[in-house]
Amino acid sequence: MEIDDDLKSSTSVAYISMEIAIDSNIPTYSGGLGVLSGDTVRSAADLEIPMVGICLCYSSGYFYQFYNEYGEQKEKEIAWNFYYEFDKVEKPINMKIENKNVLVSAWLYRVIGQSGHVLPIYLLTTEIEGNEDWMKKMTGSLYDSTSRWNRIVQEMILGIGGIKLLKSLGYNNIKTYHLNEGHGSFSTLELLNELGNIEKVKERVVFTTHTPVPAGHDRFKQDLVDKVFENRMPKEIKKLADDNGEFNMTFLGMALSRYRNAVARKHRDISKNMFPQYEIDYITNGIHLPFWVSKPFRKMFGRKWPNWRANPSVLENAIELDDLDVFDAHIENKFNLINYQKGHSWNLLDEELITIGFARRFATYKRAILIFHDIDRLGKICKNNVQFIFAGKAHPKDQMGKDYIKKIHESGEYLYDNYGVKVVMMENYNMDLSHMLISGVDIWLNTPNRYREASGTSGMKAALNGVPNFSVQDGWWLEGYKMNRLAGWAIGPDDSNPDDPGVSNSWDIDSNAIYKTLENEILPIYLNHDEWIFRQKNAISLAAYFNTHRMVTDYADRAYRLKRQKPWKYFS
Repeated sequence: MEIDDDLKSSTSVAYISMEIAIDSNIPTYSGGLGVLSGDTVRSAADLEIPMVGICLCYSSGYFYQFYNEYGEQKEKEIAWNFYYEFDKVEKPINMKIENKNVLVSAWLYRVIGQSGHVLPIYLLTTEIEGNEDWMKKMTGSLYDSTSRWNRIVQEMILGIGGIKLLKSLGYNNIKTYHLNEGHGSFSTLELLNELGNIEKVKERVVFTTHTPVPAGHDRFKQDLVDKVFENRMPKEIKKLADDNGEFNMTFLGMALSRYRNAVARKHRDISKNMFPQYEIDYITNGIHLPFWVSKPFRKMFGRKWPNWRANPSVLENAIELDDLDVFDAHIENKFNLINYQKGHSWNLLDEELITIGFARRFATYKRAILIFHDIDRLGKICKNNVQFIFAGKAHPKDQMGKDYIKKIHESGEYLYDNYGVKVVMMENYNMDLSHMLISGVDIWLNTPNRYREASGTSGMKAALNGVPNFSVQDGWWLEGYKMNRLAGWAIGPDDSNPDDPGVSNSWDIDSNAIYKTLENEILPIYLNHDEWIFRQKNAISLAAYFNTHRMVTDYADRAYRLKRQKPWKYFS
């Protein structure tokens, strides 16, 4: 069933993202960027934002992860059949890549908001009849790393193909194209073809940057750009995107935007240093609360505040929740997690011990192995008190990230053999497993190199479910901890003194801070039943601000220029 013409004509925002995590089992995401995108479109549907989504359809997804007996990550390709899950766009559009005509079609997925509002997402694909076999594989794998040619072609399909498809389907009133990171920046070229003027393109585009990490900003050799575009790209565009002889997708997106934002306050400061020629605002990320709340907490919130889904600000009063209700809800989540873990690991966790969770993409800057820096000190502190559960994927080409996974496996064996401390690594981290982890552990651990974490959202999900954070002060936690210092614990200094030696990301300084806080603060408080529940309720209160209803409202007001019709409803 196609989207009706009235909805198309009223749609004024196109959200373009390389990943959108719409379901755990649909392979359109790899990590935080995709999960954030999924939460964005869910809240946009709830708030009736006139939005349409554009992403790619990856028939083999990211990858299925498992470990061998040595703790080494192994990958298997995922085979996905979209035919029975989505509606097919019947009429493909035509794109020119090098000297070849490539057909691009899409699958349609509908996100349904709380009031029934429909937000369509189109997942672009080249796996259609009429394309040669090698063309059909263009959209096969997310972040295809087999060649830079494959990567730039995917971004051409996302940006140029996305704009062409929307026009072909009758979305003729788009006033804002929201580029969620640089992957979709080629859309500006198609807009330039349509509008004929760079200044007019700028009036249509907003751009969000998500990472200070260089690998997150795609660059392509100029000769590769010339090859795939057959030298048709305007010289003024190449000049705007030039990065010391390479074509920088972030430069392109920023240069052709009317509004640019980072995803946390500190990230705004860092982005301004990276891109000093541009004005950059910030809108701190959030999470879609109804999607990430666990069933026991959903029931508890519903009893206390029947309208909490529509008005998440009521959660700032979480201190009013009944202690026994909070305790029972968390224990149910913890038992569910550990019962699942016992069926998926040889090392069985204990429901009575403090369970510390870490689940992130295994990029090395996230420092998943920091807590094992002084492993004997850790073992002495944790013996008979603490156990650990880890999850996360390393990119197949990231050998250092894979080495970190193996290091956790080896550290776990050492801690168990010498101190009886259990360390578990869960396979194939995805949204389903994340739901269990963020609600079932007792403490959420996060240890990135300072000022490399743009925002992060996993800790927000844990806080929503009454799990205090134990984190380096970076990204969202730099804001969250200042907002409520009883919602968890900070590792090392904040950003108020740039000359503080801790800001150097010393593993010695940060690991020492972990061990001291764990031994002298966390363990004693955990044993004080009433104070621990008090901390849990303070953690929940953070969700009143760190949610995508607030975040999408900020985008609607400041980036999309939408007018308010009601406190939670917009029109163009």
